[in-house]
Amino acid sequence: MSVMVLTKISWANRVWALPFLTAICPSEGFYQTKKRAHKPLTDWARQLLLVVKRWVGERKVIAVADSSYAVISLLHALTGQVSLITRLRMDAALYEPAPPVVAGRRGRKRLVGKRLPTLQKLALDTTTRWESLTVSDWYGGQSQSVEYVSQTAVWYHTGQAADIHPVGVGALGG
Repeated sequence: MSVMVLTKISWANRVWALPFLTAICPSEGFYQTKKRAHKPLTDWARQLLLVVKRWVGERKVIAVADSSYAVISLLHALTGQVSLITRLRMDAALYEPAPPVVAGRRGRKRLVGKRLPTLQKLALDTTTRWESLTVSDWYGGQSQSVEYVSQTAVWYHTGQAADIHPVGVGALGG
C-alpha cells in the first residue's frame, strides 16, 4: 500500500502522484501458516494515514481511496485528523443528523434522524437538482464538464461505533 502526494511537475506540465510511504500488506492466505492474525487493508490504511498526520502536524491531510476503504470503522478512526474521500455503495444507509435532544424527555437519545434516499434513488430521481462544474485540469490537461449533487448525511450501520459522524455525500455524473 502506498501513500502518495499530488504535486505539479513543471517539466511534465501535469500533476503526478509521487509515493513517499509504502507498507507491505500480506494477504490473508499468507497468515494461514503463521501465528499472527491477518491485518485487514483498512487497518493498514488507518495506521499509515495517522503516521502521515503526525508527520505533517497542523497541516490538513486529505486522502483519496477506492471503495475498498469505504468502511465506517476506518472513517471513525480518522475523524478529526484526516479527511477521507471514497466512493460509497449506491445502497448505503444514509440519514439526516439526529434531532436535538429535548430537555426532560426520557429514553435514549437518537443517533440518527430520518432515513434519506439511497444514492441510486438520488441519481435516478428526475427532481434532483444537479449543479455543473468545469474542471480545468482533467486527464491530459483537458477541460471537462461534470455534474454533481452534494449534501451532508450521517452514514450509519447498526452495531458500528457509538459516535456517529457526518459524512459529505456527493454524486457525480458526466
